[in-house]
Amino acid sequence: MLVNVQVKPGSKKGPLVEAALSGELVVYLNERPHDGEANKALIKMLAEYFGVAKSCVVIKAGEKARKKVIEIIK
Repeated sequence: MLVNVQVKPGSKKGPLVEAALSGELVVYLNERPHDGEANKALIKMLAEYFGVAKSCVVIKAGEKARKKVIEIIK
């Protein structure tokens, strides 16, 4: 399953996953996008959100962007 995600790193609101009206997920993270810390936190949050292992969450596109395409393997 492919999911469009908008990431908001360095947010004081997070960690939080919200569903937007457009159908994409908005993920608020405390971590900053430095040395891949935000991507690691994103994978952990989405794994918990979907109830799968972290190895089942793959960033398919947008690794260095705020808008990403994530594949969830069940």
